[in-house]
Amino acid sequence: MGIEISKTHSLIKDALDFRAARQDMIASNIANADTPFYKPRDISFEDALKAKKAALYQDKTQTLELATTNEKHLKPKNETSQTKPKLFFRDGHMARNDGNSVDIDVETTEMSKNSIMFNALVQANKKDSDIFKSVIDASSKVN
Repeated sequence: MGIEISKTHSLIKDALDFRAARQDMIASNIANADTPFYKPRDISFEDALKAKKAALYQDKTQTLELATTNEKHLKPKNETSQTKPKLFFRDGHMARNDGNSVDIDVETTEMSKNSIMFNALVQANKKDSDIFKSVIDASSKVN
């Protein structure tokens, strides 16, 4: 078991991992723009991160408790402890004659948005780490 810097640090780490996976998925869509019958894929992970945040900060407002009328009822699974992104096919784009529905404009726009969010997460992680570095530096100057 390692040292936990902060609760936010693990949340940012997961978000960075998911953003990197999404970048790879979008790059794969662009690479397959000329592949017949290829359907563009995407990853949705915002709900998984919200569930992890609620679990980290013990936020009970996000969960709805299951009412049981009998003690023999099955207990619900605790799905908030798992942070798994959902893979889906992006619909709504017109398929070309070869059945491919990759739209380069949409893919490059999504890649740009994802890149901006990735960079923002890197900066947030750096800022989060700088707080602890400043505390360590200040404590070393105390006699």
